[in-house]
Amino acid sequence: MLLLLLTLLTCTVSFSQITGKIVDETEAPLEYATVALYNQNNQELITGVITDLNGVFKIENIKKGSYYLEASFIGYQVKTIEISNAIKNLGTIKLSLGNNLNEVVVEAERAVVVNKIDRQVFDAQKFKNAQGGSGIDIIKNLPSVSIDGQGDISVRGSSGFVVLLNGKPVQGNASSLIAQLPANAIERVEVITAPSAKYDPEGKAGILNIITKKGATNGAYGQINLKGGFPSIETYDNDKYHQRYGLDATYNIQNEKWNISLGASYQRNDLGGRREGDVFTIIDNIKTQFPSTGERSFDEENYSGRFTVDFTPDSTNVFSLGFFAGKRNKARLADIVYFDNHAIDLDDETNRLYTFQYFNHNLRERNSDFALGSFDYTHKFKNSAQLSTSFLYEYTLLGGPTVNQNLGFPDNSILYQDEYNTNDNPLNGIRFQLDYSFKPFKLGILETGYQYRNLDHTGDFVYERRTDFNDDFALVPEFSSEVNLQRSIHSVYSQFTGQQNKWSYSAGARVEVMDRTLELKDKAGTIDETYNYDFTKLYPSASLQYEINDKTNIKAAYSKRVERTTTFKMNPFPEREHSETLEQGDPELKPEFIDLVELGITKKIIGGHSIFATGYYRSVKNLVNRVNTVYNDTILNRIYSNVGNAKAVGLEIGTELKPTKNFNAFIGANVYNYNIDGEFDAMPVDSDATMYSVNLNTTYKFWENASLQFTFNYLSERITAQGEDSRYYSPNLTFQKSFLNDRLTATLQWQNIDMGLLDTNEQRITTYRTGEFYTTTNYIYEVDMVLLNLSYTFKNGKNKSKFIDSEFGKREF
Repeated sequence: MLLLLLTLLTCTVSFSQITGKIVDETEAPLEYATVALYNQNNQELITGVITDLNGVFKIENIKKGSYYLEASFIGYQVKTIEISNAIKNLGTIKLSLGNNLNEVVVEAERAVVVNKIDRQVFDAQKFKNAQGGSGIDIIKNLPSVSIDGQGDISVRGSSGFVVLLNGKPVQGNASSLIAQLPANAIERVEVITAPSAKYDPEGKAGILNIITKKGATNGAYGQINLKGGFPSIETYDNDKYHQRYGLDATYNIQNEKWNISLGASYQRNDLGGRREGDVFTIIDNIKTQFPSTGERSFDEENYSGRFTVDFTPDSTNVFSLGFFAGKRNKARLADIVYFDNHAIDLDDETNRLYTFQYFNHNLRERNSDFALGSFDYTHKFKNSAQLSTSFLYEYTLLGGPTVNQNLGFPDNSILYQDEYNTNDNPLNGIRFQLDYSFKPFKLGILETGYQYRNLDHTGDFVYERRTDFNDDFALVPEFSSEVNLQRSIHSVYSQFTGQQNKWSYSAGARVEVMDRTLELKDKAGTIDETYNYDFTKLYPSASLQYEINDKTNIKAAYSKRVERTTTFKMNPFPEREHSETLEQGDPELKPEFIDLVELGITKKIIGGHSIFATGYYRSVKNLVNRVNTVYNDTILNRIYSNVGNAKAVGLEIGTELKPTKNFNAFIGANVYNYNIDGEFDAMPVDSDATMYSVNLNTTYKFWENASLQFTFNYLSERITAQGEDSRYYSPNLTFQKSFLNDRLTATLQWQNIDMGLLDTNEQRITTYRTGEFYTTTNYIYEVDMVLLNLSYTFKNGKNKSKFIDSEFGKREF
């Protein structure tokens, strides 16, 4: 009887618990969101909790009374909910980007960046200079990211990073992959610099997760985007008129059970330019120097089509089937005049041994035809556990010839040497993944999984030469080869994630078993070699975050990573890049192993925006660099080689400012010290320098449907294993206006602003080795490019399109 009375008394003074789930505008769970419970009478804070991996929170042992709850996350609007005695489950609480003030309705600006425990999330719609372009035009604005004059992408100064598409791993050359995605289809980009064990460990700089646009309601959605470029202002006396235009379209229809997405894209992105170079080699005390100048331009075409079907028969099962096919062609034309090729004896520098001039026509094409399909299945159990499976198959045909002709100058009818090398290298890739997550006890969620990846990449490389236009091409056996790579990877992981009071934590480990076999044969039948490389490796990870108060968080993280080598970098047979350069790989190239450590702080500032700063340390073993050796007196040989170890210590900062109602600015910067310590070809490699990059984005709104945006991307001088790259920068101006109730949006872009006053879109690359060679080349690419993009939405529904992308082939493109 006494026990019954105590039970009844307890029930009259307290709730058992209050539960709910917090999601963002796309219905994605918000992990580590803050939930605070206040006394409604005196606004006193009673208690607070943090959401788990699935966005779920639970508040227990609440006494009877009047309360209200505040759900918040940095960069999102705070949501206030009154609590009555009868309420126990608040259901799903949706937070929106931006901020409001109490109950006053205001029009809020979406934050450019939202900081989470393991990533920074950037709103792609804020970068208007990317409209009508590709994903590259978006990511170049991020503080972690920099793009140099050759189009190479770096994250915190490293070109080794992995791309995810809607959270799914894709394998490929980053520039090629991101360039294939229309900017208009991207919702946001997540930068994960110290990934946890649940992610594949590949990528020494971390992960870029690209999220395509999605909606939250049923209905149909359709959008078409047209891009056209105005005639080039500066032609650089290039051989062809460069063209820039494109079309991409998306259609999506969704109901309670079906989500069907179709997409197609065509892009023509030519780029004019020229190069100015000077090279000398020293062999047996003879110095040969060959300065040059001429065209270096690009013609690029991309076609692609996508189709995805999601089927949700009930609340516990989701099936997804996707196909993606496309074609890409990128041609680089280098028509160069070597106007003063000469040699001297260093013991008598006053007399030239000879003087010679010639014209080099070099056309290098890269083609990629691909088709891939995927099938995914997810099942949610009643106890909140979840099982996910994913299977992907890809077939890609890579190839493309290179034409290299050394001709007379000014009489181009004279032939000194005509070379033609081509390759056909089909690629087959398979990925299978199985993941399971559950909550074994109150402290957090346990995730486990298995992944299998298999790559079969075969290549047939043919190199031919002639010295008379009337002759047939003859095979050059030492440059012709068959290269076959097979690589299989089995990996398992386990990770625990949770939170306790103001602490959030995650720890896990991944074990990977890799088998790699590289078979090499030459066309002469004299070489038949097999190189095997196998290893078993443990990749631990951990992260910790502490909430000092509702405006300030500090965090720390550690992640061990790997950078695997591509087939191209392991092919030891030379490829003729152009007149003065051969390029080859190393069949015994080892993967890079990386340790990442970072410590950061995030703080809310006035207006609901945030400022963040992250210090980081990255250590790389078996560093892979492209280094030069002397092949003969007028040709350098570029080789990919393990040159030693490298360390980077840096600071990344970013802030969003809004000094007036109509003006806002986002500024991000990355500064780091980079050191290389090792050797190549029995010569020491010892480089040390401090480098930085700055990305600025400012927007002024004239009125509700018109804005002007200025962006500026700057990359400082950088060191390499054998030299340095000069600074590189690009200013851009964008005017955007919408019409017809925001159905039609016009975006006018002025890219690479120069006006003949600056050195925009220009970069000098220098390498040297004392007593052997020196090379410096200034690459000058097109400036003052004007483009117009028109985007029309012809259906009023929300876009929930989601597509798959390449897993293997684009890495080799």
